[in-house]
This record gives sequence, structure tokens and C-alpha cells, in this order.
Amino acid sequence: MIRVVVADDQALVRAGVRMMLEAAGDMEVCGEAADGAEAVRLADRHRPDVLLMDLRMPRVDGLEATRRILAADPAARIVVLTTFSDDVNVYSALRAGALGFLVKDDPPDRMVEAVRRAALGEPLLAPSVLRRVVDRALAAERQTARLPGTLTEREVQVLTLVGMGLSNAEIGDRLHVGVTTVKSHVAAIMEKLELRNRTQAAVVAHRFGLVDAEFNAMEPPRGGRERGM
Repeated sequence: MIRVVVADDQALVRAGVRMMLEAAGDMEVCGEAADGAEAVRLADRHRPDVLLMDLRMPRVDGLEATRRILAADPAARIVVLTTFSDDVNVYSALRAGALGFLVKDDPPDRMVEAVRRAALGEPLLAPSVLRRVVDRALAAERQTARLPGTLTEREVQVLTLVGMGLSNAEIGDRLHVGVTTVKSHVAAIMEKLELRNRTQAAVVAHRFGLVDAEFNAMEPPRGGRERGM
């Protein structure tokens, strides 16, 4: 049974989420929080498998609650509940260590499947959505970033492919190495960049422009033909 805490300041939203999750048969909502401070307390008390976190709540908002929960328990699996207008805060939550996000008007089956994936520690972001979130957030922050020089050339390649949403097996096929080797590179990247999960790694790959550079390299020159044709 997957144990879930739902944090949202709207009682109707919490009730709807509870109904959708518990109807799945393999989940139970073990706690409901109306604000971030209560979410932090419930996370500590229940140690749920997944915590669904609204970003806009009174007293302590969802972003600060996410930071506090992950500071106390880095293994906590938090999924942000949001609207498309929350891009900057979603980006900040991902950088803090959230696994991903769900849009509040997603269909019930999407939410159920997302919670199941989150319970397994899997990221919950399509590369195209992640790219939009990061692009908008960086534009708002007006910040520039440089990739740390501690990464090897191969680790940069692996980080780029993680940012593109590839699995370890797919990365291995692309780089012609075994899955065990890919896992070792991913672990080294996590340690060097002090990351908690693959979602954070994907955020970093987008933030430093690695994914854009890879996509541009894959495109044929404009006005000409691809090589070999």
C-alpha cells in the first residue's frame, strides 16, 4: 500500500485527491495538510511514501515546506501540485529536490500513475515541459551559470542525456557502454553536483544549456542537406 500525504489549502481539492487515490486500491491518504507548516509536521510524523504538495498555501508555502522536509529527510518523495502560472516556483521546488510536478487539472489516471512512479523514485517531468519551466524561470531570475569543471567529458555527455529524458539503458545504447557504467557515471554526477535525484540532474542539464546544445547539434544545417545524403 502506497501511503500519501496531501497538502493543499483547499479542502475540496484535498477531498478530490483523496477520492481519486484511494479509488485506485493500492493507495491510502494517511494525512491532509492545509498549509506548509502542517505538511512538514505530517511528513515527519507519518513518513509517507509520497507527499503531494501545493505551492500556494498560507503561513508556510509549499516551496518552503518542500525545502524543510527535504532538509530533514533527503529521501522524501515530493510531487508538486501546481498551475501553469507557477513555473518559477516549480523550478525552485525541483532544484530543492522535488521529483516533479502535476498540474491540478490533470486527469485522475495521470495523478494515480504519477504517485505510483513517485513511490518508486522516478522523475515526473516530460523533457519538453521541463525545458519550458527552466527557460521561463531562468529568464525571470536573469542569472547566468557555468558548468562546474569537476565533471569529466563523459559525465557531461551522460548529464546531457539525462536532461533529454533518457533512461540508463537508452543512455548506454547511445554511448555504447553498459548500464552499470551509466549508473556509475550518474552516481558520480550526483555526488559532484550534490544532487538528490535524476530530476535535479535534468534541471541542471537544462540550466547549463547542455540539452539545447545537443538538440542543435542534431539538427541538419539550414539551407542544405544532411551529411551522407
